[in-house]
Amino acid sequence: MSSSNLVSSLYLVAFAFLLHTAFGADPLFHFCSNPENFTANGPYEANLNKLISSLYVQTPPTGFGMSNVGDKPDQTYGLALCRGDVETSDCKTCVADASSEIRKRCPYNKAAIVWYDYCLFKYSDEDFFGQIDNKNKFYMLNVRSVSDPEAFNQKTKELLSKLAKDAHATPKLYAVGEMDLSESEKLYGLTQCTRDLSSTDCKKCLDGIIGELPSCCDGKEGGRVVGGSCNFRYEIYPFVNA
Repeated sequence: MSSSNLVSSLYLVAFAFLLHTAFGADPLFHFCSNPENFTANGPYEANLNKLISSLYVQTPPTGFGMSNVGDKPDQTYGLALCRGDVETSDCKTCVADASSEIRKRCPYNKAAIVWYDYCLFKYSDEDFFGQIDNKNKFYMLNVRSVSDPEAFNQKTKELLSKLAKDAHATPKLYAVGEMDLSESEKLYGLTQCTRDLSSTDCKKCLDGIIGELPSCCDGKEGGRVVGGSCNFRYEIYPFVNA
């Protein structure tokens, strides 16, 4: 991607953030990530429909599901992940919305991914389980800047690095925490990985995207790097459910 296209994409992402804040129902972002299409009403679509049904049932109780359906060359692989603080009912709703919306946006693509605030939904004709996905990724940022970017950036990296260590050591590969910025202000953070990753690869994935802080969110009051295998978010206000 050229630098001009990247900048345009980041502005679009920031605009998408404002739309999402206003309306709340749309996906954060999506990619139709495979140029190869499948035939309508063919065996791949039949397997994909079975996969979606399986993930809809499998994901909400634990917040994560993964499955594969069919045989080559029409085998399909997929996973769904809900944010670690999301209730089962909200997880179920999000997975249903995500699986429906991605089929509308990528109707015949053999691979696609969509993110909402509460969940991620991903499928492919290739086995991606246990592999760090660095291809599907986007940034979101708060357009407001802090008064002391250097100090704020350092504290943000410190908090997120701690949360990366915490997340990789938990079964859910998820962690949240906070840090005092002053007597009256706090910084809040979240890190999470998809649970097909090993603990080691979760830490590697999170360390990688935390390293993108300068290009993502330099001196901004809030931001996210969101990928197909892991994500982080930080804000100066609480954003997870108690």
